[in-house]
Amino acid sequence: MKIASLSEIKKELSYLNEQELMSMILELSKFSRENKAFLYFKLFERNNPRLFVEMVQEELEMEFMKANTKHYHYAKKSAQAIRRKLNKNLKLTKDKTAQIELIIYFCQQMKLYGYLNFHHPVIDNLYKVQIGKVEKLISGLHEDLQYDFQLMLEELKAPMVN
Repeated sequence: MKIASLSEIKKELSYLNEQELMSMILELSKFSRENKAFLYFKLFERNNPRLFVEMVQEELEMEFMKANTKHYHYAKKSAQAIRRKLNKNLKLTKDKTAQIELIIYFCQQMKLYGYLNFHHPVIDNLYKVQIGKVEKLISGLHEDLQYDFQLMLEELKAPMVN
């Protein structure tokens, strides 16, 4: 089956009336939890732009709290699972500052919960990749915002001595 291009889908959607569009959007939101979350944040983020960041941080905090960090193997698996959850949530927003805040929060939690104390190559590399993502995102921001986030980034880089 050949999937239509985005422009073809857009053209077809323009022919639908408001009721048909609403029913299609609701049907799409029932298809997966991610679609529903995306729709929720797009609808309610207009009123409270911080809502998305706060909810994702709360969700990540819960994951970190229930993660098993008794042994490096379990810590590694927990960190990877939490990172996957973070990445799913990052797809829901195009706001670069929100993405930076969430990745920085993830890194801060990794430090706080002692993941970096294992000095396991997978955990260390996971952390470094997240730091690299933040650096790349920061480089595309306005200078004032860059400075603020750069301070946070330097704080996170401090324990990363090879």
